[in-house]
Amino acid sequence: MTGTLHQCYRRTCKEPDIGGIVTTIQQHSPHATLINVFTVEPQRAAELAALLGQATEDVMRHVPGFISANIHLSTDGTRVINYAQWRSAEDFQTMLADPTAREHMGRCADLATSFEPHLYTVESVHEAG
Repeated sequence: MTGTLHQCYRRTCKEPDIGGIVTTIQQHSPHATLINVFTVEPQRAAELAALLGQATEDVMRHVPGFISANIHLSTDGTRVINYAQWRSAEDFQTMLADPTAREHMGRCADLATSFEPHLYTVESVHEAG
C-alpha cells in the first residue's frame, strides 16, 4: 500500500487526492458486506442507481452500524449493484426491520425485475505489484 491509502487501511477515510470517501476492503474484516445485485431493464437502470444513491443519503447512512455504500451500474445497463458495508450482520438485520428503510428498499425493488441481496465476508484482497 502507498502513502495515504496505507494510513487509511483500517477505516473508511477521506482521500485528499480524489476528494471523496474511500471504502476500505480488508481481508477477514469483522464487518458484514452486502452485495445486492439488481437485474433491471436498461431504460430503468439510471433511475434505480439514482434511487439507491438517494436512499443511502436520506436513510441508510444514518442507521446505526452503516459504514459505506457504493452503487455500481453495469456497462450494458442490465444490472445495478449495491456494495455496502455494515459494522455487523446484526446491524444489517436491524436495518431491515426499520420501516423507513423498508419503504426505500421496496421502491428500489419495484424498479428491478429481480434482486439478490447476500451478506459476504472478505476472504482475500490482492493489489498490483
